[in-house]
Amino acid sequence: SSSSRRISGSEGLILRMNQYGKLRGHSGCVNTISFNPAGDLLVSGSDDTDIILWDWLAKTEKLTYPSGHQQNVFHARVMPFTDDSTIVTVGADGQVRVGQLKQGGGFTTKQIGEHHDRAHKMALEPGSPHILYSCGEDGLVQHFDLRSDSPTKLLTCYSFSNRRRRVRLNTIAIDPQNPNYFSIGGSDEYVRLYDFRKINLDSSSNMNLPVDTFCPEHLLMGGKVHITGIAYSYSSELLVSYNDELIYLFENYMGLGPNPESTQPEHLDKLEQLQSYSGHRNFRTVKGVSFFGPNNEYVLSGSDCGHVFIWRKNGGELMRIMRGDKHIVNCIEPHPHFPFLATSGIDSTIKIWTPSSSKVMQLPQYANKVSLMFCWCCTRFVQLTVYLLLLLQ
Repeated sequence: SSSSRRISGSEGLILRMNQYGKLRGHSGCVNTISFNPAGDLLVSGSDDTDIILWDWLAKTEKLTYPSGHQQNVFHARVMPFTDDSTIVTVGADGQVRVGQLKQGGGFTTKQIGEHHDRAHKMALEPGSPHILYSCGEDGLVQHFDLRSDSPTKLLTCYSFSNRRRRVRLNTIAIDPQNPNYFSIGGSDEYVRLYDFRKINLDSSSNMNLPVDTFCPEHLLMGGKVHITGIAYSYSSELLVSYNDELIYLFENYMGLGPNPESTQPEHLDKLEQLQSYSGHRNFRTVKGVSFFGPNNEYVLSGSDCGHVFIWRKNGGELMRIMRGDKHIVNCIEPHPHFPFLATSGIDSTIKIWTPSSSKVMQLPQYANKVSLMFCWCCTRFVQLTVYLLLLLQ
């Protein structure tokens, strides 16, 4: 409803975010958490290869089943409009699998595709109970229709500078405004945007160029960074998290064209307005990034220091730092309808956050200096700064 949207957008709720509880059931790192479309259930996957469906409000397990993966589960999603009975997963074994929950509590799982290396992420076509995409470290993007027996290999992602070098893909996201558009990111500096309708499946020349590419100007052709997470806002803004670097917000006019390595200088002028978000540390694992709030007013990320970071989208001001893991927070999942969050990481527990604190949790006085202190050559100093700030809270 519009009233719940208005309420959850208020800053006061961000400042009252507090840990509601922990979900205990996995015996390894929790690599993936996602709410079902209604938001009453949470699905999680772990290094222990189990999938758990949670009644998160009651903090209880509803169902646990072995995923069938041979190694770590990296991503698990409930397919929409399936009455929460169809769960798709990918993992370190490269398999793409589907779990079918039966009436009365039984389940079956089967492999529906594979990558020839680890597979980190899927993207579900909005509103479809059948269509999903997967990407993997083999550089392959695949399209699945659960009504069909075999996936379609859409494209293999190659480096712009070396046509024989595959880009190891970490993340894929579909534009909610136009589900024909999807973006991928991985082991180089470029987000590549594709139009599903323009992909030539018969192309043997690997020349499926993207429709557009995105990259901050100072990272162009640097070869030093890679992308760990991508998210779309409702209005098609693109949020991109870089390893050992910052998070950036791209408007769709900021693209560098199909081949960024032949970009004209005037194309770079539009990057001057690029908004960034800093203070967190994204070095040790593959971290996601998310929008938060009914109108995507906030940006969320985990960090190597074990904290959840919340920034204001416009202006990039750091709003909150919350302790979310003894080691590293990798996953942050906003609730689809209300101002609740789920987070997970190296710990075997999942944390649920709600705006339940009786007092407003202010940032420490010097927190905004964290971003000024961000420096590529003195990472430890940055981490120390964050820890000191948290001790002052």
